[in-house]
Amino acid sequence: MKVRRSRRQDVLEHRVVWQAAALLLAYPDHQHAERLATVTELMGHLPSKPAQLLGTTVAALRTIDPMQAQVDYVDTFDMRRRTTMYLTYWTAGDTRNRGNHMLAFAHAYREAGVDPPQREAPDYLPVVLEFAATVNPAAGRRLLIEHRTPIDLLRDALQQSASPYAHAVAAVCETLPARTDQEIQRAQQLAASGPPTESVGLQPFTLTVPPRRTQGV
Repeated sequence: MKVRRSRRQDVLEHRVVWQAAALLLAYPDHQHAERLATVTELMGHLPSKPAQLLGTTVAALRTIDPMQAQVDYVDTFDMRRRTTMYLTYWTAGDTRNRGNHMLAFAHAYREAGVDPPQREAPDYLPVVLEFAATVNPAAGRRLLIEHRTPIDLLRDALQQSASPYAHAVAAVCETLPARTDQEIQRAQQLAASGPPTESVGLQPFTLTVPPRRTQGV
C-alpha cells in the first residue's frame, strides 16, 4: 500500500536537501570536514534517492586531499564557464540585463526580511540554496524553479566532466518539478549556443566570475 505524503513532509525534506547541497557546494576551506559530517547527519532524514546522491558526493570528497580539493573546486567552478554557479550567467550572459536579473534575487531576499549577501553575488547557487533551506522555502523554491534551466545545465556539465559535485546538484534537481518539453528544448539550445550576448552597438561586460581563490571565503 502506497503511503500518501503530505506537502509539509515534502517541504521539510526539500529544505534538508537544499541545506546539504549548499554545504557540499561551498569552497572546501578549513571547515570542509565539518560540513561533510553535517551532510552525513542530514542524510539520515532523507529518502533513499536524495540521500544516495548526496552520499556519493560526500564519499568522493572524503577521498580527496584537502589541498587538492581546493584546486579541483577552483578549476571546476571558477575557471569554467559551463560549470559556473552564477545562475544569471545562463539567463542573461555578459549583458547589461544581467544586473536586473540579479536584482530579482536581492529583492526576494529583502522581501523575506534578510539582506542580500555581502561577500557573494545573490544569484550564486549555494546562496540561493541556503536561503531556500533556512529563510523562506517558498520564495527560495520559486527562484530555483525560475532558474531550473541553468541548474540543469550545471548538472549536465558536471556529469560530463565526471565531477563529484554533479550528484549534489542532481539531488537539488530532484526537489524541483519535472522539466517541461519547453525547458528541455531551452537547455539544449543554451548548451549548444551559450548564453545571451550583448546587443549590437553596446560594449560587452566582463563575465562575473570570481578570481582564482587562494583561501576560503
